[in-house]
Amino acid sequence: MKTPHLLLCTDLDRTLLPNGRQPESPMARQRFDAFAAQSEVTLVYVSGRDRGLVEDAIDQYRLPRPDFVIGDVGTTIYDLRNRDWEPWPRWQEEIEPDWSGYSHLQLNELLSDTEALQLQEPARQKRFKLSYYVPLEVDQRALDHDLTSRLRQQGIDASLVWSVDEPAGIGLLDVLPKRATKLHAIAFLQASLAVSPADTLFAGDSGNDLPVLASPIPSVLVANAMPSVAAEASAAAETAGNAEALYLARGGFLGMNGNYSAGILEGVAHYHPELAGSIADTVSERLSK
Repeated sequence: MKTPHLLLCTDLDRTLLPNGRQPESPMARQRFDAFAAQSEVTLVYVSGRDRGLVEDAIDQYRLPRPDFVIGDVGTTIYDLRNRDWEPWPRWQEEIEPDWSGYSHLQLNELLSDTEALQLQEPARQKRFKLSYYVPLEVDQRALDHDLTSRLRQQGIDASLVWSVDEPAGIGLLDVLPKRATKLHAIAFLQASLAVSPADTLFAGDSGNDLPVLASPIPSVLVANAMPSVAAEASAAAETAGNAEALYLARGGFLGMNGNYSAGILEGVAHYHPELAGSIADTVSERLSK
């Protein structure tokens, strides 16, 4: 097993994957692929996607195979260092106590009388992930308070993660163990691999990345992120005293625009200028073969 010089953790959709409205720089993904292939880099995909959808993204966008995948909104960690998708039992043991022995089906029974909640398809449910559709017009704050209070009465420590399926025009709600977050999962990997925060980098683009972007973990917000997210991330990092741990990609590194994988590499160069030359040199060598 390799000892990482850099634990490179990145969100997928609209961070590494160029599936947003902004353009992708030519050769950016090839540069990322070549950089991530170096033995000193341990690559981690951090996504709300499940295993099947992560595999689809890897195939569709010809992404490098990662060493780890934090999936299902932080409720699973897969170890791919031996090429197989091996769930990490220690992570399941880490988050399991939050639900006090309840399964996601039992949690659904507790919440089934809430009219605003429509249970998502069985394939969207996981051992530690209960997922609902929610009308966009719902009073999210009031519903969040009600559900959290009801779960706490049963001794269940849960986090509620809200998002929006924009094409479908519907709200999404994931009920997760309190500790099943991107931030905690990355910290768990750091501790398990004995990697310091200084040798870790996280890349994200959206509101559900804010806990990591505002944390002491060195992070980069790619340039294609919404201005509102950039403002919120900057304010949250400043409030937490972690402003120096957040970098906003703006383009210009190697002539690239800072969107998607170009922004990730810009973040690498910002925090680790000693690696900036290898990003250009490695891809040149690889493409010449």
